[in-house]
Amino acid sequence: MTREPSESSQGPRAAVVKARRGFRTWRGTRPFWAGVFTLAAGVPVIYFPFARLSLGGLPLALSTTAGAGSLVIGILLIVLGVILWLQQHVRVFAGIAAILLALVSLPLANFGGFLLGLLCGLVGGSLACSWAPPDTDEP
Repeated sequence: MTREPSESSQGPRAAVVKARRGFRTWRGTRPFWAGVFTLAAGVPVIYFPFARLSLGGLPLALSTTAGAGSLVIGILLIVLGVILWLQQHVRVFAGIAAILLALVSLPLANFGGFLLGLLCGLVGGSLACSWAPPDTDEP
């Protein structure tokens, strides 16, 4: 006598598979990786000016007048990354804005978050500008 798997034993796995497929579909309809890179660009731009670093026991503080500029640039990059996920029709504007903010972070925000935020912002903005929505005519 073969035993059929019950619906309750397939429930959690089926829910995970369904959620994963739903996320894959959602991700395919918007510039997902552009949003990830743009959001990731804001984190080092915000973090490094306010970090308390230590160099061989000697405290190193990066407290400059650019701290407010770093905060504004970093928050705007994070917001643009989220906007790319939620409002994909403004992708060109958000991509150009991300590229410009990343370039402005170079002189204002400690070399653009020590070049990490600058590079992520440039890649994310470029991906956003080059992304095209998928064709809906395919069967």
